[in-house]
Amino acid sequence: MGPDEEVAPIVSVEFEVFGHVQGVYFTKYCRDMALYLELGGWVKNSRRGTIVGKIQGTKPKVEEMVAWLSRTGSPGCKIERCELRDFEYLARQDFRGFSIRF
Repeated sequence: MGPDEEVAPIVSVEFEVFGHVQGVYFTKYCRDMALYLELGGWVKNSRRGTIVGKIQGTKPKVEEMVAWLSRTGSPGCKIERCELRDFEYLARQDFRGFSIRF
């Protein structure tokens, strides 16, 4: 862990991604990206055709993940928008690792 990570605040945010995001392995790519960024949390398909989840980690990495959720996503997806809610600062991450929920 570098000196920068010591001071980076830990944040948590819930997200919902709208568009053509189901049936294109979005949750798998999301988990892979979150693990690459060393984020905690979860992701799942919602009943209304969106992707929902929660991410936790250092603020710069959470922001990088939000950018990925807003613009990149999985191959074949078409993201309309990514809505965020319940943004908060944490003393420490609640989640160890990142999972796909069903």
